[in-house]
Amino acid sequence: MSGLGWGRRFLMCPPEYFEVLYEINPWMHREIVADTDRAQEQWENLAATLGEAGAELEILPPEEGWPDLVFTANAGIVNGRQFIPSRFRHPERQGETPYGTGWFATHGFEVTELPLGVCQEGAGDALPFGDVVVAAYRFRSDAASHAYLSRLTGAAVRSIELVDERLYHLDLTFCPLDDRRAMVAPLGWDRYGAKVMEALVPEPLVLEPHETLTLCANSVVVDTTVVMPSCPPRVGAQLERWGFDVAVSAVDEFLKAGGGCRCLTLALDARLGPLGGGD
Repeated sequence: MSGLGWGRRFLMCPPEYFEVLYEINPWMHREIVADTDRAQEQWENLAATLGEAGAELEILPPEEGWPDLVFTANAGIVNGRQFIPSRFRHPERQGETPYGTGWFATHGFEVTELPLGVCQEGAGDALPFGDVVVAAYRFRSDAASHAYLSRLTGAAVRSIELVDERLYHLDLTFCPLDDRRAMVAPLGWDRYGAKVMEALVPEPLVLEPHETLTLCANSVVVDTTVVMPSCPPRVGAQLERWGFDVAVSAVDEFLKAGGGCRCLTLALDARLGPLGGGD
């Protein structure tokens, strides 16, 4: 088994200002109050679990007024030393972009921007697998962004249309495990997208609908450890047969905003395509 080749360094943002203040996906309900102390504890446990698995962590400072800044996966796309900031669809999140861009600019990354008017929500909707990038569109990202991503990164892009509004980002339906295996959730894709995935992933772990809606695909892989928000028994058994260690890190406070373990992290060592961004 050859590992992912990325996923040893992550950017995280403490949940000091995390709340559910608006509704921009079906998981969010303003009448449900997030327990901020519990959210902090869960975030710290996730960070500790990632560290125990061998990951290095960098911290994006939280900013008052931007409760979803904690979901760093949506900050943008990392390609070696290149950073492509997100262009959020919803005004409620658009103010996050300068903070993420500022962090990357001051840490030696080359910032390359998408054109105005093209929505794309970072690694939440674009993940590398082998020599290609799997990119999703419809709810948060535009299909038009995929050609720009390919042009800016030099990577081939495989487009997937999302069809279930509960699964509004790619990373709720797709979790690369190594160079051959991935957790995949056909519930979230149109028929063409499902065929694209069938052709792309040699050994898929196909999630049933009830498994998908636990957001178990929104997991973080560090070498052979899969850090999951939840682990349905069948899924855990298959991962263990493949030689992975499962670590469940509860993040149910963040699930109130529609985010799991992957949403709370952004891989800083990702490289897209066969060459990736320059050092």
